[in-house]
Amino acid sequence: MVSGAWRILILLAFVLLPARMASAGEPHWPQALTLGTASEGGTYYAYGEGLARLLTRELGIPVVARPTGGPIDNIKLLESGEIQLAFVTQGVALQAWNASAAWTDGRQYRSMRAMFAMYDTPFQFQVLSDSPIQSFADFAGKRIGVGPEGGTTATYFPEFLKALKIEATLVQGDWAVLEEKSLARSIDALAVGAGVPVPFLIDIERKAKVRYLPLTRQEIATVRLAMPELSASVVAAGTYPTLRRRYDTVGLFNFAVAHKNLPDDLVTAIVDTVFANNERMVEFHPAAAETIPSNFTRNNFIPFHGGAVSWYRSRVTPGVVQSD
Repeated sequence: MVSGAWRILILLAFVLLPARMASAGEPHWPQALTLGTASEGGTYYAYGEGLARLLTRELGIPVVARPTGGPIDNIKLLESGEIQLAFVTQGVALQAWNASAAWTDGRQYRSMRAMFAMYDTPFQFQVLSDSPIQSFADFAGKRIGVGPEGGTTATYFPEFLKALKIEATLVQGDWAVLEEKSLARSIDALAVGAGVPVPFLIDIERKAKVRYLPLTRQEIATVRLAMPELSASVVAAGTYPTLRRRYDTVGLFNFAVAHKNLPDDLVTAIVDTVFANNERMVEFHPAAAETIPSNFTRNNFIPFHGGAVSWYRSRVTPGVVQSD
């Protein structure tokens, strides 16, 4: 159930739909959809805002992008029925599915069904150019901004530190607030797991000189041994103005998921709209260049929604995609 301000936003979106589209949705579809994203300033939010506008126009029902704390919040909200669509990383989704992380309190969250792959989420570590921090090991004893509680970075970065035997003070909060703290030097660095380029990291570069700290090969091997769901990831040279050579790191793939009870034909329509409008998606955020059908293979455990299965079976490789 959608509450408070989000109910008002959805009603407004419905009222503002063009008259020719107001009846475009099928009678058995929900009157509106809410999409769980993450905090403003991050990739999830920019990607989600664009996707919500696209789906509203093409499906003829209002779709509202809701700022959240990130994947953990999204999974909880999806499970409760407060949202119907969400963005998740493979790692956090695996924790939810198996109740393997402390945040689940032993509860399995299994209402999510995969629709389509979004993009890779590389972990990026930014400091101001005059910072004394020269390597990941120098994070010891420092104040590191890790984004909102429940987000990908806030969930995973503590595990990075644990694997590498480093102790640091982690500062949580919306990325926009942490951007200000970084520029004001009230925190020493930013650890960010998000699709590239990350909007607020670019914004920081407009205001200050920065550096990006890479992980060493040994550090990459160590964190991947500790967290097998991580994969090797690369941020290409030129992704950010000051990034002049490739940046080797680790990452997680992101998926858009739907509640298992959404109608199959609605989910089929969502998947078809996304893939038919890839150029538009890239305009919303460059990371959407990876939002292509062939990346469905990056999903290794979340059951696909029946509506997504129908789309892939008819257009990709029959017999490859399985639902539950």
